[in-house]
Amino acid sequence: MGSLAFWFLLLQSLVHYLRPVGDGLDEAMRLRMEARAMSQEVEKILLEWEVEQLTLKQSRGAWRELLCDGAANEDGAGNEVVIAAANAENNNNDVREAEEGEHDIEDYTGRILMERIQWPVQDLQKGCEWTTDLMANFTIYFGHILSGSFYPVLQRAIGVGSAFEGWSPREQDVVYRVLVPMTPPRGHTFHLERDTEEQRHVRNFRVRVQLECTCTREQQGENMLCFLHHPEEELRRNQDPSLLHTLCTGTYLDVQKTARWFYQLVRAIWPALPQSHTWRLVLLPSKRSCQFQVTKGRESFRIEVLFGVRQGDLDIFVSSQPRQACTPSTTWPETYAVAEVKFFKYIARQAPPDSLHLKCLQFFTRLQLGLGISTYTTKTIVMHLLNIIPVSRWRRRDFVRRLVDISEDLRLCVEVRRLNHFILGNRRLPGEISLPPEVQMAKTCNLFHHLVMDPAAHSQAMSEYVDLRMWLVEMLESIP
Repeated sequence: MGSLAFWFLLLQSLVHYLRPVGDGLDEAMRLRMEARAMSQEVEKILLEWEVEQLTLKQSRGAWRELLCDGAANEDGAGNEVVIAAANAENNNNDVREAEEGEHDIEDYTGRILMERIQWPVQDLQKGCEWTTDLMANFTIYFGHILSGSFYPVLQRAIGVGSAFEGWSPREQDVVYRVLVPMTPPRGHTFHLERDTEEQRHVRNFRVRVQLECTCTREQQGENMLCFLHHPEEELRRNQDPSLLHTLCTGTYLDVQKTARWFYQLVRAIWPALPQSHTWRLVLLPSKRSCQFQVTKGRESFRIEVLFGVRQGDLDIFVSSQPRQACTPSTTWPETYAVAEVKFFKYIARQAPPDSLHLKCLQFFTRLQLGLGISTYTTKTIVMHLLNIIPVSRWRRRDFVRRLVDISEDLRLCVEVRRLNHFILGNRRLPGEISLPPEVQMAKTCNLFHHLVMDPAAHSQAMSEYVDLRMWLVEMLESIP
């Protein structure tokens, strides 16, 4: 039986990749014994299903024989044609029943696993909708307060990150992350400059702020002095300072100054919002974003606002989200979060209602919590798989197969020390995702570059992968 062979292939791989850890050979022997016990339990389940399928098949066979006997008694000489047709139908039905039986076993296994896993109960869609409504209200007030100023113009927020993609590793850590695009105020322009001093495998930028001549606007009756051609004394006396003198360091937009300015806006605007009548706002510390928590009774949402500058009218931004712990305040890393959200929305439109691709991603990221394997690593692997495996093959009966695919891809990537970025250099993305040519045609970026440079990190990653497989065994072993 195909499913039986699949299960034993899975179990053999689990045993094969259990390396000695902790107490050495004793620990490895214990894990092999556990895997062997699990295989016996799985075989027991399969035998029970085979007996059930055989019983059903026998009952159908008796029913067919009764029909054939009746046809022989009534039709006489015509019975050979009836029996031949019945035999042909029996053969076809046997093939269908064998396939259906295998699907039944896989569906049963998937159902048991789904029941065993404790999924987060928080309604992510509700949280995303609530956050979207809140940010829409903020945007309206931002427009009123900042009208006529020389601060960045704040556009409508875009939901990004796992919650807006439809999954989350742990419900107590759900963060509703949004990206607020910024455009330059009057008399200013933004210019993105690639930081060439950084290593090749990352793309960081700086946002240079440049003043532009507004003399023609003044001639047309606009109430604005030209920052370039009016005396400084007149500008100080009659006009607010330019963006260069408020949120910039030198001529470059400063992330930390922007975050502090946004905190002040949120604190000032909150009392005017309708949500403030029933929800309590608590601002949280952050240097490169604005984080806050809103609470009403037992309901609570944690929201993080990132700031970004769009590259043209495309789905690639530079954002305030850091890549490293000590990212300079004038460094804006390139972010692909908007393109990734659009990819998951594209998959959702193609997927059947019972697709479990998000469940697979959510389960695996929960499984690896506490290890050094990042959730972005697993997300990248799942996105690659979704790009090559049709969404029709992510249903409940495929649940275990897809978990094995994710695990095997992770093992292979760790072994060869290479995991290609999903967006950079990927020419197989849906056409609705708009990328600049330098991103789409770029050389693939290796997310495991650090494993190539650091053998100790590679050994640690292999050890963590072994732990992950062990926990997967324990999950499978819980099948009744």
